[in-house]
Amino acid sequence: MIFSQSMTEVELIVPSRDMLSVTKFLANQGIFHQVDASYLNSQKGIESTDSMREQASAYASLERRVQTSLQTLGIEEGKPNKGENYSMLEIETCRQTMNQIEQEIRQVNARLVENRKKVEELENEIQQLEPIAQADFDMSFLRNSRYIYSNLGNVPLENVSRLQTSLARVPNLLITLHKDRQTAAVLLVGARQNEDVLDRAARSAYLNPIELPEKLQGPPQEVIQSLHETIRQVQTQISEDEKALAGVRDEKKQELHDLLWQVRMDRMLADAMAHYGKLRYTYLIVGWIPTAKLESLKDHLKRISADILIETTPTKRPGETRQDVPVALRNPSIFSPFENLVTTFARPKYNEIDPTLLIAITFPILYGAMFGDVGQGALLALFGGIIMSRRIKILRGLASLGGLILACGLFAIIFGFVYGSIFGVEDILPALWLRPIQHITTVLITAIIAGVVLLNVGFILNLVNAIIGRDWQRLLLGQNGLVGYILYLSLIGVLLSFVIKGFPIPRMVFIITAAISGFVVMFSELGHRLMGNHRPLLEGGIATFMIQSFFELFETLIGFMSNTLSYVRVGAFAVAHAGLSAVIFLLAGLVSASHGIGYWIVVALGTLFIVGFEGLIIGIQTMRLEYYEFFSKFFTGGGMLYKPMNLTVDSKD
Repeated sequence: MIFSQSMTEVELIVPSRDMLSVTKFLANQGIFHQVDASYLNSQKGIESTDSMREQASAYASLERRVQTSLQTLGIEEGKPNKGENYSMLEIETCRQTMNQIEQEIRQVNARLVENRKKVEELENEIQQLEPIAQADFDMSFLRNSRYIYSNLGNVPLENVSRLQTSLARVPNLLITLHKDRQTAAVLLVGARQNEDVLDRAARSAYLNPIELPEKLQGPPQEVIQSLHETIRQVQTQISEDEKALAGVRDEKKQELHDLLWQVRMDRMLADAMAHYGKLRYTYLIVGWIPTAKLESLKDHLKRISADILIETTPTKRPGETRQDVPVALRNPSIFSPFENLVTTFARPKYNEIDPTLLIAITFPILYGAMFGDVGQGALLALFGGIIMSRRIKILRGLASLGGLILACGLFAIIFGFVYGSIFGVEDILPALWLRPIQHITTVLITAIIAGVVLLNVGFILNLVNAIIGRDWQRLLLGQNGLVGYILYLSLIGVLLSFVIKGFPIPRMVFIITAAISGFVVMFSELGHRLMGNHRPLLEGGIATFMIQSFFELFETLIGFMSNTLSYVRVGAFAVAHAGLSAVIFLLAGLVSASHGIGYWIVVALGTLFIVGFEGLIIGIQTMRLEYYEFFSKFFTGGGMLYKPMNLTVDSKD
C-alpha cells in the first residue's frame, strides 16, 4: 500500500512455432505489460511486422462489424470462452461469414426501420389533423384550385381578430375550426387573384400552415380513420419483422458471440505481435510483470515452449531512475475511490510513496470537520450508499464517487457528535468537544494547528521520497527539502516562543536557525548548480543573481505562510456550516411562526440545499487542501500506467 508493486522487466526469446501460443497465454493471464521491441527487427522481420499491423487493422474492422450486428440484434457481448487449443481465424473467411449474417439482418432490419419511420410519419399527420377533425370539407379542396386560394393552419388565438380586421376590405372566408387556450386552427379562403394580399395578412398574423400530403382526400374525420387503419396494418408488419429479427437473433447469437471474442483475440494478438522484435527464427517479446508473479509465469511459459529463453531484470526501488517502469498500485478495493483521487492528480512514480492511504485518512477527516452534522452527514452517507449500489440508472456514472461520499458522510456524523449538531439543531445533542459557532477563535486556531501537523508530514514524506530516489539535491536544497523544512520549523518555533509563555527553547535558537536556513534557501540555486556540476554558476551577473535569490527566499516564505493559513478554511467552514443551518431555521420561522407545514417545507428544502450545494463546495475545498497544500510538499507524480495485455479489456481504450 505504501509503494506500488515491485516490477521486473522480462525479455522472452520465443521460437516462431510457439509464438502464437505464448502470445495467447500472456493475453489470458492479464499481467504482462508489453513494451514495443519492433525496432529490433531484421529487414525480413520488418515486413512481417507490417503484415501484422495490417492484420490487426483488418481484425479491428471485423470486430466493429460484429459489434454493430450484436447491437442491432440486442445481444450482450458476454465473456470470452476459455479454451486451450487456438489458431487465428482466416480474415477472408470471417468477412464472408459476416457478409452473410449482415445480409440476413439487413433485409429484416431495413423493413423494420422503414415501417417504424412510416408509423411516425402517419402519427404526425394525425396529430396535425386532430384540431380540424370535426370540419366538414374535402381535403382535396385545399389543393390544386385554379380560382380559389385556401390556407389551413394554426394561428395564435389573440391574432384571429386582427387577421379578420386586416382582411375587412378583401373578400374572404375565415373559419375557426378548433381552438384551445393559446391557438386556433383556421381555414382562410379567398379568390386566387387576391392571393398576395391574403398570404401577407396570414403571415403577419403568424399563421403556421398545416403541411399535409397531397394523397389525403375526403373529410378530415375519414382521413384520420384511414390513417389509423394504415398504422394498424404497418404495426402488424412491424410485429412480424420483430419476430423475424428475434429468430435471427436466436439463430446467430452464439455464432456472433464466439466470432466477436475470436476476432477480438486475433486483433489483440496481431497488435501485440506487431510490436515484437523479429529475428530469423525467433521473436523477441519485452515487457514488465509484477515480481510476485514472475516465478509462476516462468513455469507456465516453460510448459508452453520448451525452447523459450527467459531473461529477467528486477528493478530495485531505492535509486531507480528509469521512467519507463509501469506503476501498478496495490491498494485494497475499499480504497479505490481515494486511489482515483490520487491518480486524477498524478500517478505516483515507481520510486515514490503512494499517498492513497494518507488521502484515505485525511480527506474524510477534513471533510467531516467542515461538515460536522449528524443528520446531514447521515443523508450524505445514504446518498453515497445509493450511488454505490448502482440501483438508480441515472446515478451509475457516479458509482466511482459513491465510496468517497459515503466515507465523508460517516465522518460528518462523527464530527456532528463532536460539535453536538443534528440537522443544524444544537440543543439536542451534547457537544463532545465544542460548538464551532460559539468558539470561533478556538476552532480557527485548531484548524491551523492541524494544518501545521499535515504540512510536517508532507515535509517528512518529501525527505523520504528524495532518499529513496537518491535525489540528494532535492533532499538537501529543494524548497521542501531538509533546509526548507528547518526554515519552516524555525519560523514555527519563533511564533510559538511569542505565543507560549515560558517556552522551553530560547527564541534566539530559532532565530539563528531561521537565518542560517533562510540564507541557504536564498542561494539554493547556486548549490544546485554546484552539485549538478552546471556551468556557469552565475547567469546574468551578480546583481541579477542577488535579486533572483532574494525573490527565491521571499517566494518560499510566502508559500509557507499561504500553505499554513489555507487550513484555516477548515475551521471557517465548520463555523459557516453552523451559521447557515441557523439561517435556514430563521427563514422557516419567517414563513411560519407557528411551526406549520410551511416551516417544515423550508427546513426540508434548506437541508437539501446544505447537503447538496454546501456539501459540493466543501468537497472542492477539501480536494484543494489535499492537492495544492499537502501533495505539493512531497508528491511529484508522472509514473507510467501499468496496462497489461488482457483479453477481457479492450486494448484500444
